[in-house]
Amino acid sequence: MQYFVAPDSIVRRIWGSADTVLFIFAGAAAEFALNKAVDWLYFTGRLPADPLGRLFSTVDYARRIVFADAAGAEQAIDTIAAIHGAVEAKRGQAIPDWAYRDVLFMLIAYSERAFEVLERPLAAPEQEELMDVFCRVGRRMGIPGLPTTYAEWQAARAQHLAQNLAAGPYTFDLYRQYRKHLGGPRYGLLRAVQGLVVPPYVGQLLGLPGGGWVRPALALYRHTKHLALSQWAKNAMLPAEYQARIQALDRAPTAPTMHHSRA
Repeated sequence: MQYFVAPDSIVRRIWGSADTVLFIFAGAAAEFALNKAVDWLYFTGRLPADPLGRLFSTVDYARRIVFADAAGAEQAIDTIAAIHGAVEAKRGQAIPDWAYRDVLFMLIAYSERAFEVLERPLAAPEQEELMDVFCRVGRRMGIPGLPTTYAEWQAARAQHLAQNLAAGPYTFDLYRQYRKHLGGPRYGLLRAVQGLVVPPYVGQLLGLPGGGWVRPALALYRHTKHLALSQWAKNAMLPAEYQARIQALDRAPTAPTMHHSRA
């Protein structure tokens, strides 16, 4: 069987761990709030109404692509493109190409950083493989101007961080929604994790803590991650009603059906 992502790929290892996936989306949640195109995420109203549900919807699509065969992955990518096309038609505008690239770049950046924080730094061939997988997703969606090497991606990513981020009303509203849906203690944990994984400039714009108090817990996690005790790391980040969905992130998705409800 032909796969979109090879079964022994580092990308499957990264996206096959609930802990790593949660750290990826902690970082992405921070950077999404600063992106100058964040108004698109507010257009349907789904993101501020249910940011945690939106997170899991996005995770479902990403993992479907990573673990599906080639045909299934391409179907998932085409579905994502169709959903965005429908939103563009409703608004009467096109989402900027740079905004699409930003999302792909975030997935690459936080996949690498989350794995580094929780496991180890990626080797150079693994960095190239990670970049290639998500840029192939972008090319299937018809996104122009994507890099072809990790070095090109690094340069494009640095340019994105310098040009496409700003704190504004949507930023502060989105963080209010994070706090509302997570509660105070989990919100504090989210910000600490974000402080660990985001680039310094993102942390400065958001006033994030350095995440120093989380580091001892991460050291404990590394020694206990194969034990039942490590479940605390997953359960601590999100409310109890999401625990079953968090636990499911440790298993490769098998259901052939796709969800079409979120944009």
